[in-house]
Amino acid sequence: MSAPESFPAAPGGAEPSPVAPGGASEPAGAPVTVRALVARRSGAELRIEQVRLPAPGPGEVRVTIRAAGVCHSDLSMVNGTLAARFPLVLGHEATGVVAETGPGSRLAVGTPVVLNWAPACRSCWWCRRDEPWLCANTTSPTVPRGETDDGLPLHLTLGLGALAEAVVVPDNAVIPIPAGLPPERAALLGCAVLTGVGAVGNTARVAPGESVAVIGLGGVGLAVLSAARRAGATTILAVDVAEAKRDLAMAAGATDFLLSDDRLSKEVRARTESRGVDHAFECVGRAATIRAAWRLTRRGGAVTVVGMGAKDDMLSLGALDVFHSARTLRSSVYGSSDPDREVPVLAAGLADGSLDLGVLVSGTVPLDEAPTAFERLARGEGARWVVTLA
Repeated sequence: MSAPESFPAAPGGAEPSPVAPGGASEPAGAPVTVRALVARRSGAELRIEQVRLPAPGPGEVRVTIRAAGVCHSDLSMVNGTLAARFPLVLGHEATGVVAETGPGSRLAVGTPVVLNWAPACRSCWWCRRDEPWLCANTTSPTVPRGETDDGLPLHLTLGLGALAEAVVVPDNAVIPIPAGLPPERAALLGCAVLTGVGAVGNTARVAPGESVAVIGLGGVGLAVLSAARRAGATTILAVDVAEAKRDLAMAAGATDFLLSDDRLSKEVRARTESRGVDHAFECVGRAATIRAAWRLTRRGGAVTVVGMGAKDDMLSLGALDVFHSARTLRSSVYGSSDPDREVPVLAAGLADGSLDLGVLVSGTVPLDEAPTAFERLARGEGARWVVTLA
């Protein structure tokens, strides 16, 4: 599959409006009909459908989507692991170009942007403490907006519904980026890359010379590996259930690849002078793998949970073990990051070549083939599959 074209060299003119079923372009200020990937109910077959989105309101924009990543969180909503309301437009990791602005918008038509699925209000208690990733008023898992072609109220994943030809979102849900970035890589800045880089640099604060284990080698896990290498970690152990992930892990920066089996703890200690690693990152979102990460970590080390799991998957640890091991267990929500500040930094790295995301993109597919990308994700194939739109 060939890579899509880059964004225009500079934000000059307006993007064309999405086309209505009859073939006519929608006028500015009117609702638009677009094609989108829709789940009608939990466990249902994913289909490309026409949906109706409202015109941008005050302080809102319509963004023409250029590329959107297929993230495991979307799959978790489809299979019932995470709560969701249906019918649901999937997708929350995307990049595109501002096509229309509502009254009072701060953005210009033609601006390339990355979508932000957790825009901060900047006024709640957590935001005032400079913890915008914990904002009390950020987007809920599914937000109602628009309607299906047969008139049902439509829900959007994390307020975006980005696996579509266009989205209508508030200004604070988009982050301007430089023109000319490859869309299939720029899309990943809004979730996998920011989450992985932030988990290493903001949450765990991995230092040069430390040792790291990463459990789960999807897009986020591979981003954690790459960030650990750039942070100067000297022992970087990649862990997965699939031997097929070995080459991806080594290309991302791992010093060794280990299968997740009964010998895992012994193998890790053999590579860390019998201590265990300084940092273990759990990128799956299951109690079993969190416990595995706990066992891989040295006394006084830290476990960082990056994966988002089910609310009824209960974690059990021995009280004496917690006391005696002196380990820290914490989560990293959206990389403990402020996307408005950190996405532009990542975008600059992508632009100048210092941030290489090639290993994260396993392939690109058009919107019509988006359901097959979810099938590959469910089978654990590759890293990140990206849906590209003309």
